[in-house]
Amino acid sequence: MKIRFALIIFSFAFFYLILVFNLYTIQVKKGDLYTARAESQISSKDLIATRGSIYFSDKDGNFIPAAIEKKYYEIYAVPTEIDDVAEAAEILSPVFDIGKEELFRMLSKKNDKYELLKNKVSEEELSSFSEAENLKGIYKRAEPSRFYPLEKLGAHVLGYTSFDEKTSMLSGKYGVEAYFDELLSGENGGVEGDQTKRSVAGEDLFLTIDRNIQYQAEKILEKLVSDYKGKSGSVLVEDPKTGRILAMASFPNFDPNSYSKYPIENFLNPSVQSIYEPGSIFKIFTMAAGLDSGAVTPETTYYDSGEVKMNGRTIRNWDLKAHGTQTMTNVIEQSLNTGMVFVEKQIGHSKFLEYINTFGFDEKTGITLPGEVAGTFGSLEKNPQDINFATVSFGQGVSLTPIELLRGVSAIANGGILVKPTINARDGIKEEGVAVGGEAAKEITEMMISAVEKAQVAAISGYNVAGKTGTAQVPNFKKGGYTDQVINTYSGFAPAFNPRFVILIKLDEPAGAPLAGQTVVPAFRELAEFILNYYNIPPDKETEKR
Repeated sequence: MKIRFALIIFSFAFFYLILVFNLYTIQVKKGDLYTARAESQISSKDLIATRGSIYFSDKDGNFIPAAIEKKYYEIYAVPTEIDDVAEAAEILSPVFDIGKEELFRMLSKKNDKYELLKNKVSEEELSSFSEAENLKGIYKRAEPSRFYPLEKLGAHVLGYTSFDEKTSMLSGKYGVEAYFDELLSGENGGVEGDQTKRSVAGEDLFLTIDRNIQYQAEKILEKLVSDYKGKSGSVLVEDPKTGRILAMASFPNFDPNSYSKYPIENFLNPSVQSIYEPGSIFKIFTMAAGLDSGAVTPETTYYDSGEVKMNGRTIRNWDLKAHGTQTMTNVIEQSLNTGMVFVEKQIGHSKFLEYINTFGFDEKTGITLPGEVAGTFGSLEKNPQDINFATVSFGQGVSLTPIELLRGVSAIANGGILVKPTINARDGIKEEGVAVGGEAAKEITEMMISAVEKAQVAAISGYNVAGKTGTAQVPNFKKGGYTDQVINTYSGFAPAFNPRFVILIKLDEPAGAPLAGQTVVPAFRELAEFILNYYNIPPDKETEKR
């Protein structure tokens, strides 16, 4: 009995000594090794912050993922571990679609511990590379990456991300990925001694971009540029009462999933980063200023002789015709340059400049996108002659961004109240002042409706549509003056007296320099009809009797 009891005590003591020895080995002799392993496991799972997602919306308040974090894999080789390079090249060549000679060269490098074979491999695609993974020296590594499920849709708004080795995080480039990079990135964790600070995930970003309107805008724009062999183009859609941008499209565009395949100029967003001379569309602002200041009324008349001479130069109408006695409504209907020169003269130069400033044309809109630039009135600042004020009155000699132009048209649609445009759905409405009074805004709207009804190209049965064209010559920056190329612009809103949207469409350098009425106006009508149906907006006037 004593012997059995002694054996039991000895057994417990023996196993206890083994346990103590193992603890000593783990904690002391191999402590650094296991600490490193633990830190590595923590960092891979808990220390790298998850980047926030970006969402588009729809009319029902649903949010659609436009940019999300997705786990991808990279498959790589460690050449120093490969025994038979020729055999490995033979097996791997068809799997990775890399030539045998190129693979042999890659895998033969001395002291090389990393050769990328394939990156951005999805979990669904991994099975097709299983043969490669069974080879010695071939590894896979999970890596978080950005995925854009809508591909090219809204690319200029979104931008893209690339991996930043300094921070071990994805870094936003262009678009909201760049502007809201800090918000989306979150904060990486870390290990200090025996303390672990876990990562903080980035916040999600909800945009005002309506996925369905954006899709239709891009579809119409791409066809427009293709049909007229244009250099490029842009479409903007805004809710004038809230400033919410419902669509922002430019062409050519890019796929942020594979941005490296595209030229860098495709990444710039022309809607906010490019200025141009808007042409006749600017006439509605000059006329609104004339109406608001009391310089003219819709019924004020002047005599159009077809041309105006000043400072040794001659200004003519776009059609090179004289139209005789015309009202101010006629001026907008027929887009008469001489009529705008008359209005600006009645207002006076200094007062005219004040109205330009109240529309915000001398400053950025402040939209939350990177790289925004402001319009310029260089001709008035450098050389304030009568001729320069005259040309600015009908949109030449002034340069604006499309977003500035859209904000101005939206102010007219919104009863003269200027609202800051926004793409962040969490932003509130920010009114930024009064461009013109409500009565002047109503009067210029009626003139724009009359212009649509006269031309009929933008007219939509059952709806009051307000709109204005602009066909501007492209400046010759080398020799001065203007080239034979043009930029077509059209902007309008509907229903005109209670507008739900404002559209601006711009087409750069269409072949043959056609007028805007042939190109962007039909495109406007197509997009406007879609939005009216999409929102199920009832007609605001009686349908014409047949």
